[in-house]
Amino acid sequence: MIQLIQASSYFQVVSLAAMADARLLPEASRRILVLANGSQMPEITTPLRQNPGFSLLAARFDSVVDLDELLWPRRPGQFNPRNEELPLFEKLLRQHWDLGQTPVSLVLESIQVNPAQALARIFFDAPIAVHSDGLMSYGPTRNKLPVPMLQRLRETIHIDLVPGLEPMLLLEAPVQRKVLGLESLATLFAELSAAQDPAKHQFPADAALVVGQYLGSLGILDTERELELHHRMLLAARDAGASAVVFKPHPSSGPTAALLLRARAESLGLEFRILATDLLAETVISLMNPLVVISCFSTALLSAKYMLGTPVIAVGTGELLQELGPYQNSNRIPVSIVHALLIQQLATPADAGDHDELTALLRAVAYCMQYKNLPGLREGAEAFLTEHYVAHSAHFKRRRLAVLDLPPRWAHPSRTIRASAWGRGLRRRALRVGSRSLDKIARSLAETSSRVSR
Repeated sequence: MIQLIQASSYFQVVSLAAMADARLLPEASRRILVLANGSQMPEITTPLRQNPGFSLLAARFDSVVDLDELLWPRRPGQFNPRNEELPLFEKLLRQHWDLGQTPVSLVLESIQVNPAQALARIFFDAPIAVHSDGLMSYGPTRNKLPVPMLQRLRETIHIDLVPGLEPMLLLEAPVQRKVLGLESLATLFAELSAAQDPAKHQFPADAALVVGQYLGSLGILDTERELELHHRMLLAARDAGASAVVFKPHPSSGPTAALLLRARAESLGLEFRILATDLLAETVISLMNPLVVISCFSTALLSAKYMLGTPVIAVGTGELLQELGPYQNSNRIPVSIVHALLIQQLATPADAGDHDELTALLRAVAYCMQYKNLPGLREGAEAFLTEHYVAHSAHFKRRRLAVLDLPPRWAHPSRTIRASAWGRGLRRRALRVGSRSLDKIARSLAETSSRVSR
């Protein structure tokens, strides 16, 4: 059987190579790595093949193919063939990737979205394994999957980024869970670091590494507020005793933000260096040995802390938990994890034993996010909120609790607040409908206010 293994980021390529070394990938006679750049702007990011150390990783697979090149100028995330086109695309991919008529199995990431879902639809009878490299695997499945696809799911493979924490991805499906230990991933990053020329990577002493996040692309923060968030990271670096800051911008961010941050750093008396490299943050940490790693909710914070043993600081997670919208935003679980571990100082499940508060918290958040798909989590969510809401209120929104009728009832918005919100919604509707409907909507507003007041 031929195995198609899809990767959309360089970290995923590293993760998959480590999974191959650890013999966690399903058995196959031939393994093909399918590159599908998941960047929102792949045109301005380095192609996955050109990242440093790629040849070392590609050696773990029998061949490498590029879905980006085949689909150009369409991006992989836009690949959504119509049902009547599926046989045609299967014939095309079998020809271009030299698959012949051999049965195929799939190892996919982000099964809820394209191109992973498109590949699963094209190879309609292939068994499916789902791999995950980051923190999102700890959250619930974003979209409801078709029953035929659920029936083909066999297993998930995830990195133990939070030691002992079980993923909620595909919790609704009876899949086998495989775990890639951090020691296996650390071995591979050590190999990648050893392949670098130390003379090309000289870093200042007593420096903090700030890992930038492009929150503007997610529609979470505007440019000014994102700059302020990064400014707070500089303050955290100074307070931690750093005399210099190495800033690794997000690959999708423009140069302006980094230049503005340079001026802020100089005003604080910090030496500032912009790190223009395609090296992953984990490789940079191995080469740099920073005083501390600082970010918001980057996966690098947890891989630095639990895999590389480097001190870390998270900045801005509390505010971000309230800014994220809608509540089911798939970034919510990663932010909650970082906030709980690094701000609230909860223990990981591996360390907590029978007193695992983190898992209970995340399951309560997951129920609030995807209550229709995960009704079995309600009882646990009610118990957790009844006992722990005050300590963990930052993770929940009061209106969400009210809509789902979850405890504590005293935290629900008052009737006056709800009536005001309904009124604002009706006024906005009036503006959309037009002036001729204003009288009718005004009467509706009056009736609504009257019912609420009663």
